[in-house]
Amino acid sequence: MKRLTLSVFALLFLITVNLASQTVWKHDPNHSKLGFTVTHLTIADVTGYFTKFDVSVTSSQADFSDAVIEMTADINSINTGIEARDNHLKTADFFDAANHPTMTFKSTSIEKAGDRHYKLKGNLTMHGVTKEITVDLYHRGTIQNPMANNADVAGLQITGTLKRSDFNIGSTFPDFAISDEVRIKADGEFSKK
Repeated sequence: MKRLTLSVFALLFLITVNLASQTVWKHDPNHSKLGFTVTHLTIADVTGYFTKFDVSVTSSQADFSDAVIEMTADINSINTGIEARDNHLKTADFFDAANHPTMTFKSTSIEKAGDRHYKLKGNLTMHGVTKEITVDLYHRGTIQNPMANNADVAGLQITGTLKRSDFNIGSTFPDFAISDEVRIKADGEFSKK
């Protein structure tokens, strides 16, 4: 009984130490971007981004090799540079922002794929549909920012592709008009919370 009690205390201690060593990093909105690119009529790329989003990264490793990433984006903040197109993207033809105002992502696993490069898997939810996706994560480095009392700042970049048809977005628009494949690129500067 004494051994069991000691084992339980030891386990609780290890869990507490592990939780205490986790660092939460928050993105700097002034130096972060959540963007996407589609191809129009098979000949021209159209880019856009979300102006309102929140990203946090939790990791106990300096190289982010155990990172857990969570993101929430406001669909109504979509910006492609053309107001009429942005308004159309918010309708039921595409994102249906009135019924699905947010897009979320939460990573479920991370795997090393080279020096500072990782494969990140997670659940992406948009337009009321949740799918597992795999994206590339690149840790661009961590430095001390002399303009912020030498606080640690980390640079992370995510790239990948997904299919809009997997999320029932723009289902009445054929691939010829708007590519089914959507390229995503997110860049962020992160500071410890």
